[in-house]
Amino acid sequence: MNSVPLTVKETIAPTFWRDETLPFIEARSIQGGRQVCYAKHAHDTFSIGAITGGRSTYLNGRVQEHVGAGAVVVINPEDVHACNPIDNQPWSYRMFYVNVSWLMDLQHELGFSHNCGFRAFSTTMTTRPDLYAGLNRLYAVCTDEHADHLKKHSAALTFFSEVQQALSPAPALTGSPNRKLVRAAEYIRENCTRSLKLAEICAAADLSASYLIRSFKDRYGMTPHAYLINCRIEYSRSELRRGRAIADVAIEAGFSDQAHLQRTFRQFVAATPRQYRG
Repeated sequence: MNSVPLTVKETIAPTFWRDETLPFIEARSIQGGRQVCYAKHAHDTFSIGAITGGRSTYLNGRVQEHVGAGAVVVINPEDVHACNPIDNQPWSYRMFYVNVSWLMDLQHELGFSHNCGFRAFSTTMTTRPDLYAGLNRLYAVCTDEHADHLKKHSAALTFFSEVQQALSPAPALTGSPNRKLVRAAEYIRENCTRSLKLAEICAAADLSASYLIRSFKDRYGMTPHAYLINCRIEYSRSELRRGRAIADVAIEAGFSDQAHLQRTFRQFVAATPRQYRG
């Protein structure tokens, strides 16, 4: 589904929650959004969310399905995804974004993937009532102004420990990843704030232009250009969380001006930079 720009009157303001004492986790919620639409995008965080009202179309990689209240969506780091309302109907959700290193350390403590990297999940959506209720409990604790750090941190550990026990791990990858494509993606991430030419990405990865264009989307779910824009948005999110001025972030991230960042940010985050920064 194509992303639909929000007008001022139509905007349903999202709510973002962050706590400087818990830098490994961030939350977002929206209530009754009819035109809260996303372009295909990816995060470097692990994401898990609950649909609390209405129905939406959920895309994760090559899987697309309709999800409604009671569903929990699971998105591994770097998985290309999007979630959009059906036929202009209102929908509501709560989403957590979790630092991968923190979650990987928890996995190791629980005995999963010992001495290995982050254990991804094969589950992309579940209707398990325990996970749905647990996510909503965690959101309630995190957004409670009277709850202290210990209560919030304990609640996060409890819920994400339950997640590890409940969700199926992704199957082990067979064969070695195409290191040249991996290098191309790394080069784009490392240089995303400046203008990039196709020739220099190809040179850095030792790939032909035709192979890069043909194979990059199969591996990463986006064209190299879309991947570049996604990296710029992730960079912008990071800088906005620090309270940086939007105009400064726009230029540093590689956008032509603040208005350019504003338009693109809405497509990828379904919120304005100002709403996200808080």
